Order: sequence, then structure tokens, then C-alpha cells
Amino acid sequence: MKLLPACLLPACRRGARRSRRAVHSRTDVLSRSMSSSSSAPTAIITGGSGDIGAAVAEMLAGSGWNVVINYSQSQEKAEAVAAVCRAHCAERDNARTVQGSVAEDGDCRRIAQLAMEAFGRIDALVNNAGATKFCAHDDLEGLSAEDFQSLYAINTVGPFQVTRACVPHMAAGSSVVNVSSVAGKAGTGSSIAYVASKGALNSLTLSLARALGPKGIRVNAVCPSVIEGEWMRRGMGEERFGAYFDEFRMLAPMRQTIRPADVAEAIVPLLTSNAKVTGQLLTVDAGQQLNVLSLPAGVQASAKNGAAQ
Repeated sequence: MKLLPACLLPACRRGARRSRRAVHSRTDVLSRSMSSSSSAPTAIITGGSGDIGAAVAEMLAGSGWNVVINYSQSQEKAEAVAAVCRAHCAERDNARTVQGSVAEDGDCRRIAQLAMEAFGRIDALVNNAGATKFCAHDDLEGLSAEDFQSLYAINTVGPFQVTRACVPHMAAGSSVVNVSSVAGKAGTGSSIAYVASKGALNSLTLSLARALGPKGIRVNAVCPSVIEGEWMRRGMGEERFGAYFDEFRMLAPMRQTIRPADVAEAIVPLLTSNAKVTGQLLTVDAGQQLNVLSLPAGVQASAKNGAAQ
């Protein structure tokens, strides 16, 4: 075994120390990279590829949150939303997409599990997935029992199932926001079945707030009026879409329509602050309910039937 000359030993020791520091530095960077996702708050947004869901996801990502974007059918749109969210965060992958129907309990549990595997925590849940069938309220024969069951499965049972799947992973201070509708308060909307499902969602919000309050988990709902977005544009058709919102502007006291970003701006503070607000149904309608407004004649009956999520 050859011994190094004494004059070279200090330099070797310094080199060894620098090497160890370099290794530790690389390890620290890797450790910080791995833990950065779990140190940031995480939100699940169901129906995250839609107008409101996308606006919420992008707003949260811009504030440093991780987001799990659920979609039912619109994978391409969900991935586009995730790409926008990732652009807000250079140091880590802060967005995931996951396919699943909130009407299926197994899918709901899988969504929660993916969030835990990806980010290690669930701090907020936005139950935004929704569906409707356009049908004039006086057309009672236009709705079947299956229509009611389908809308309830997504609009009412779905939020319950996703909440149930997430609660075991949520700590005190976490928050749930259900995206309901003024339809559930006023009794007017795209169809009687839709109105009934949103009214039930409002009641569910109050019950969950009472049940989860002792755990420190808050539950609220936002109740927007008709949204000037792509979802309603597809349902009404371009011509009637424009006519409806022209009338809305004239009759709403604020002379404004409601857009997806307006609803997101109501949702996000309920997730990030307002620590003692729970069991509330927050209306977002530019004062619409002060001048009770129904869809213009013929719009409901002639709009396309179908559900969207």
C-alpha cells in the first residue's frame, strides 16, 4: 500500500470534503424536488376540463397549489388545462389528470388515491362535475325517471362520493366547495330534473358541513346563475345563446353576465381563506335573483338534449 506524501494530504482531504459537499448538495436538491410537491397544498377539481373547473385549476396553480384535474370524457381539454397549470410552476410537476365518472364510487376512490400517490395530501376538493338535460318546465312528459336518476347520480350522489373518498386524507383546515346553481334556490333552470338535483346538492352541502365541522373540514357551495361559457353555448346554440345573454345584461342589476372566472373567484377564497365560513350557499349572479329571470321563451324546449360533464 503506497502512502501519499505528507504535503499532498491536506489537498486530498479538501478534495474529499468538496466531493462530499457536492454529493450532499445534489442529494439535498433531489430531496427538495421530491418533497416540494407534498409541501404545497393540493386540490382535486372534478369536471376540471370544463369552463369553471379549468378556471379554478388555473387560479390555484397560479397561487402555488398542486391540482388534480378530473374529467369524464374530455381528455384533450383536461391535458390542455394541466399544461397551463404546469406553466405556472417551473420547479415541479404540479398537475395531474385522471379520468373517471363521479357517478361511480370506484372512480371516486381512485381519484383520491391518485392525488395521494402524486402529492401526498388533499387540502381541497371542488365538486364541479355536473350534467343537465334541457327541457321546458311545462313539458312534464319530456323527462323520464331515468333522466332524474342520471342527473342525481352526477349532480348529487357524485359530490357525496368524492367527498367521502377524500375525507380520510384531509386534515383540519381543509375545505370542500360544491358547485351548485341558483336553479337549486329559485326553482328555475334548464329542466325540473336539474333544478331538483341542485336543490338536493344544496341540502347535501349543509349536512356535510354539519357532519365534517368537528374534523375541522369546511363545506360550502357556490350557486352561480347561467354561465356565459362554452357549455351553455353548446346547449343553447349560438343564436339563442347570444339573445339570452343580451336579455340577461338588461335585467340583471349589475348589467353584467357571469363568466367562469367570476365563479372561480368566488370558489378560491373559500378554499384558501375564510377559515370560519362553512355551510354557506354563495350566490354568484350579478344580482339576477333580484329581478327573477327565466330562460327566454322557446330556449329550453329547443335546446339540445343531453348531459355534459
